[in-house]
Amino acid sequence: MQYPDCIHGPALLTTNLVCNTSAPPAARAKAIVAAMNITEKIANMVDNALGSSRLGLPPYEWWSEALHGVAASPGVSFASSGNFSYATSFANPILLAAAFDDELIERIGEVISMEARAFSNVGKAGLDFWTPNINPYKDPRWGRGMETPGEDPFRIQNYVKHLLLGLEGDTTQPFKKVVATCKHYAAYDLENWEGVTRYAFNANVSIQDMVEYYLPPFQQCARDSRVGSIMCSYNAVNGVPTCASKYLLQTVLRDHWNWTDENQYVVSDCNAVHSIQGSHNYTATLAKAAGVAFTAGTDNVCEASGQPTDTAGAYSQSLVTEAVLSQALERQYEALVRLGYFDPAAANLYRTISWTDVNTPNAQELARQSAVEGIVLLKNDGTLPLALKNGTKVAMIGMWANAQSQMQGGYSGVPPYLHSPVYAAQQLGLEVAYANGPINDNTKTVNMTSDALAAANSSDIVLYFGGIDSSIEGEAMDRYTIAWSPAQLSLISQVSSLGKPSIVIKMGGQLDDTPLLSNPNISAILWAGYPGQDGGPAVFDILTGKYAPAGRLPVTQYPAKYTDQVPMTDMSLRPSATNPGRTYKFYNESILPFGYGLHYTNFTAKVAASTFKAPHSEVLNSSRMIEIEDLLDGCTESFPDLCPFPADQSIEIEVTNTGTRTSDFVALVFVSGEYGPKPYPIKELVGYKRAKGVEKREMRSMEVDIKVGSLARVDEIGNTVLYPGNYTLLLDVPTQARVDFELTGEETVLDRWPQPVNGSYA
Repeated sequence: MQYPDCIHGPALLTTNLVCNTSAPPAARAKAIVAAMNITEKIANMVDNALGSSRLGLPPYEWWSEALHGVAASPGVSFASSGNFSYATSFANPILLAAAFDDELIERIGEVISMEARAFSNVGKAGLDFWTPNINPYKDPRWGRGMETPGEDPFRIQNYVKHLLLGLEGDTTQPFKKVVATCKHYAAYDLENWEGVTRYAFNANVSIQDMVEYYLPPFQQCARDSRVGSIMCSYNAVNGVPTCASKYLLQTVLRDHWNWTDENQYVVSDCNAVHSIQGSHNYTATLAKAAGVAFTAGTDNVCEASGQPTDTAGAYSQSLVTEAVLSQALERQYEALVRLGYFDPAAANLYRTISWTDVNTPNAQELARQSAVEGIVLLKNDGTLPLALKNGTKVAMIGMWANAQSQMQGGYSGVPPYLHSPVYAAQQLGLEVAYANGPINDNTKTVNMTSDALAAANSSDIVLYFGGIDSSIEGEAMDRYTIAWSPAQLSLISQVSSLGKPSIVIKMGGQLDDTPLLSNPNISAILWAGYPGQDGGPAVFDILTGKYAPAGRLPVTQYPAKYTDQVPMTDMSLRPSATNPGRTYKFYNESILPFGYGLHYTNFTAKVAASTFKAPHSEVLNSSRMIEIEDLLDGCTESFPDLCPFPADQSIEIEVTNTGTRTSDFVALVFVSGEYGPKPYPIKELVGYKRAKGVEKREMRSMEVDIKVGSLARVDEIGNTVLYPGNYTLLLDVPTQARVDFELTGEETVLDRWPQPVNGSYA
């Protein structure tokens, strides 16, 4: 990437208002676009924008990635060695989400954007990054679930809020640090299943499910966080490809959520505009596909694999106007103006960021912490933590035991190092007997079994590192089974039957752990996902008790039979004759539930007696009654769903460590109740907080913020409504405490949803 030269560039640039640093960003962007001729405009409507040598505009690649660290992509280049040959690689988002630590997420965002700017400043990255992936992970078969913060939209909203604060930077600064892109808008969670591909999939979604489940993360991005960019997805929604949906891109995104304050831009997923004609057959020609996409509100088209966008044809055939193309370019260039792209380097603090700011000691420590905090303890008979000492003989078995690049998962860059579990054990002075293992039945060999048994027989402790990896789940690759492979189960059974303490460290995505949970020879199970550059040491930090586990599952662990009960193409959440229900909200037969996680100590938790003793609430016969009108009266939030509950306080949680080890504790607060439209959710997450380092015998008081909107339900036409009725707050998984209260008065619409005209998403 090159920066335009507003000092020594051509006169057409230096005299243009875009170089006037005191002019408003919108006016600066409008001025440079007005100077372009139509040929130049057409050449800059795609990710690999050609710029204009006549105007002194260098080419710009809009496609840079940074899901959990600066990542390989057309806009990012890594040197073969030396400076800028690597960047910090954090745990993948699914493991980050398990930490339930918003402060951690914001700090990670700050480091990623710092390193992104360092790469940008030497021409090795762009200034906008297509991250985060915020589609709710509703089906355990989805190949890209690892890229997301889990299945719960409220959890995703908070993850997004804090990640964007770290990525885009302090709003009091004159420039954005980077422009982030929330993707994939909307209802995208299928890759390739039973012959149905993401490029051609039509997601039939009720307005109720859309507003309640699929859109809240994007509402956070657009309405509340004012993110710089949003990506429209491959799939169609209710018959209309998302990148061609004026209802989604204009009516909802820009009109209803008022996502216009900085003229933010929409970018298509790569080849999604081509797919409007090529896969969806929504238009007869590629020119018509381009025309309908740009007219609907798509501003930039990502092209890949030689599938060009026929913008020229769309313009020449009057399928799109020059005014629409100009508006799209103005949005893109305003984003660059807000990044300081046209400003002198000396005026932009972010232009001073350099290689010395990449993979600093702080970043390395944070990368390890990102894995440690998310690791979840699923089973423990008291064997963990391990009392390891120099020379302890440890069998390290399985295809993850000496994992390197596997630890990063999808959308990764080049890390400074990859510290495997075997490496970590060796650093501790352990005597390691290593044996590889199968990932599926096709990889099993006789030698794997004999080598594993030999390693286990010669050791004091057996550690099995298995599960799945990105050869089983990933972009363009959904799963058909969520069971452990028979080959792995057979090997685990054999090595754990030798009478040695046997611990399974499950890596990758979730599998049905029933055979392991019920096997008395298996002492403990950890889930460590995709833990990043320091994944091996992070796992041993938990195994040895250097840090106590406190992560919670950010998804439901489904039984293996679930894949036979509902097709991936069914987008509904609520149970029916053909659907047992999805996520913890509507499915109650999990192997391990959303929010599950054990500790090395014992905690008791309760809601403090002071909660609900607010001026607008009263205690009557031990039941709490709160007027809906009083909840909203005096609230100064721009949107009523953001008003606090109770009206003038947080929910106070008292957590006591009754055990013998210092540990973090994640307080999870859910709401349940029979109010609003049926069927009622089993429960819904409304608040959480991670208490750090709660010492033995310590009682820690913590405040959990709950918003009125979290108590509301979405009706059949998409309105968010606060209903009178009996409510219950449930604390922890499994529930440790409950508080009942009643909302009285008239039901109140907090958000009136815009209806598609004649039911059409076009």
